[in-house]
Amino acid sequence: MPSESPAPPLKAPAHHSGHHAVHAEANARLLQRLKSVEGHVRGIQTMVSEDAYCIDVLKQLKAVRSALDRVGEIALETHLATCVQDGLRSEDDEERTRVIAEILQVFSTNARR
Repeated sequence: MPSESPAPPLKAPAHHSGHHAVHAEANARLLQRLKSVEGHVRGIQTMVSEDAYCIDVLKQLKAVRSALDRVGEIALETHLATCVQDGLRSEDDEERTRVIAEILQVFSTNARR
């Protein structure tokens, strides 16, 4: 069976106007969470270097994955509430199609992980 080639990356649109404040607030939350994840990963590195119990390491890895999933949820919520809404309301058929294809591509990529 031939292997599926990944879909080509979609060209990012120009930023829609009127969303700067929403994106700035979401980005602050995202950065705060990512810094927390970064610290957590450093802690796991220490655990591994100190030969911590395997189950303890696995539990911490699961916690990091959950934290990253929450980061993704915040980013998706922000994108849907701003850029996707604008794209779907656009008078431009190509823009509406692009926005839908972009979301589908993200979800099909995530489904394979």
